[in-house]
Amino acid sequence: MDLLVAMRVYVRVVERGSMSAAARDLGMGQPAVSERIDRLEQYLGARLLLRNTRKLSVTDVGAAFYERSKQVLESADDALTVANGDQSLRGTFRIAAPHGVGEVLLPSILLQMRKRHPLLKIELILNDRIVDPVTEGVDISLRLGDLGEGSFIARKLGHVGRVLVASPAYLDEHGVPTIPDELADHPFLRVSSLFNSGRLPLIGPEGRTELAPIDIVLSTSHWRPLHRLLLDGAGIGVLQEPVCAEDLASGRLIRLLPELAVPGFDLHALYPAIRPVPSRIRAVLSLLEEQLGSASPPEN
Repeated sequence: MDLLVAMRVYVRVVERGSMSAAARDLGMGQPAVSERIDRLEQYLGARLLLRNTRKLSVTDVGAAFYERSKQVLESADDALTVANGDQSLRGTFRIAAPHGVGEVLLPSILLQMRKRHPLLKIELILNDRIVDPVTEGVDISLRLGDLGEGSFIARKLGHVGRVLVASPAYLDEHGVPTIPDELADHPFLRVSSLFNSGRLPLIGPEGRTELAPIDIVLSTSHWRPLHRLLLDGAGIGVLQEPVCAEDLASGRLIRLLPELAVPGFDLHALYPAIRPVPSRIRAVLSLLEEQLGSASPPEN
């Protein structure tokens, strides 16, 4: 039995929480994944996973073996890099990100990553929820705002601003709000779950925050429909600066109440709490910091 291959399969099963999800990630059939786990348990003489028709859980021995396996696999990958006599990264790097960041900011960064490390394969997973890199089986998760809790290390990369905007056509027809209280007179479009209180926080020049009333008429789970609707003059709304920077520069969108700021989000990179930090994570973090912000290098 190839123990390293079996360990890779086991680690992915634990991280994904199911045989079928791990099989899809690994490009294997589910029966083959199940067989690998069975043979690994026989080889170790220990039960690693408890399986039934509804869920999969990890035994105490399985949890300890998972942690050790992660360390061994990271060390093996680093050793292969040294053995090959260069610093090229190999294998598959999985990175998760919110939709706006992943669709607008990351493509050029991923292109740079491929140029620097042509042997590295990349998987990009986009969603707007908090992703724990340990439980989701990714190498790095980029997250905006509140991080929640998890067994990860968080590294701040920068800050993503937000702006209150409308199209020139909408403003020509409906007028330009000049004070926060006038925002309630306009249809407000939003990304779902934001501004649930019906109030929009705005920060003044002195740093004081006021809550302006808004009339939410449309919610969407993705920023692109919101962006399109705002361009088409459907109302006013808030967008992240990276997704509308070109529109603001060209005049297709106009920033409202420019003397006031909508609070933005801190952008963090989350990665598993493994020591030493794997070389591929160090390399990608360095590139992300170079492109998205500045920070000291990760500890070894």
